[in-house]
Amino acid sequence: MPPTFSQRPDGLNILLTIDLEDSLIEEIRAVSDEVTVIQPENRDRILDVISEIDIVFGGISPPSLFERAARLRWVQCPAAGVDGTLTPQLAASEVILTSAKGYVGVHLAEHAMALLLALTRGIGRAVRSADWAQKWPIRNASWELLGRTMGIVGLGGTGRDLATRASAFGMRLVAVDPEPVETPECIEACWSMDRFDDLLEQSDVVAICAPLTPETEGMFDRDAFRRMQPHALLINVTRGRIVNEDALLEALREGWIGGAGLDVTPVEPLPSDHPLWKMDNVVITPHTAGASPERDRRTTELFCQNLRRFMAGQPLLAVIDKEKGY
Repeated sequence: MPPTFSQRPDGLNILLTIDLEDSLIEEIRAVSDEVTVIQPENRDRILDVISEIDIVFGGISPPSLFERAARLRWVQCPAAGVDGTLTPQLAASEVILTSAKGYVGVHLAEHAMALLLALTRGIGRAVRSADWAQKWPIRNASWELLGRTMGIVGLGGTGRDLATRASAFGMRLVAVDPEPVETPECIEACWSMDRFDDLLEQSDVVAICAPLTPETEGMFDRDAFRRMQPHALLINVTRGRIVNEDALLEALREGWIGGAGLDVTPVEPLPSDHPLWKMDNVVITPHTAGASPERDRRTTELFCQNLRRFMAGQPLLAVIDKEKGY
């Protein structure tokens, strides 16, 4: 018989569907003696308890599992993007969805700068060739970031953290965002999306820091790449499907843009024989930008803050607008 975890009418049962260290689980338990934390060892165990669960920290899939979660009131996604979590069933429900948006920008921004420097300083080319004769071709193709313009697409937590780092290199910064977001002092202007073309035309570096939504999917198409400068670099550390694959390949082959630094690709995993791997003006990492030894601690701290707010009837942090997808 499935176990029952509700020990009191006002208690909360929390299901962990992510792996956390014991010390972090204890931090969650320490929020209140009214919470019971359940970390099932396998899927069968999740099926046993899901009808008793009030809160999920992690993802909840497939849809059939969500349908059995009659008591569920809130899902905390450990990632910033929720395109893999926000199912039609969840979107149509009254269940609150929060994410880690605004709390993962540090490592994504550092990774974006690493990809950018690997391109501008010829590091990717040097590692790929392993040939000392590449010395002068690399030197002749290198350029400085000082005085260059970076256009940031999406001024959320990742975009703001990237702006801080790019500003330290002396770059001019502009951005676009569909929302009237807070703009750091280091950014010259944050425009609405109707000036997306202006950003592309002005930028030496275009950095994608946006979530994947129906509006952003495939927004970097042939027209977008044709508007970029021939030397401009594309950096993407958020979602690969924001970029149209065929358009990207054509832009790189035809010289519409100067190169690309990609941690995410339109198709993942990227096949080993894919032409992007072999292009001298492309640097790829296999979706590793989200890695950080601090990530679990930060997201657990966010969850604990939200748990206290939830129990006090206060608004939660990093709430997702389920209609917009961010």
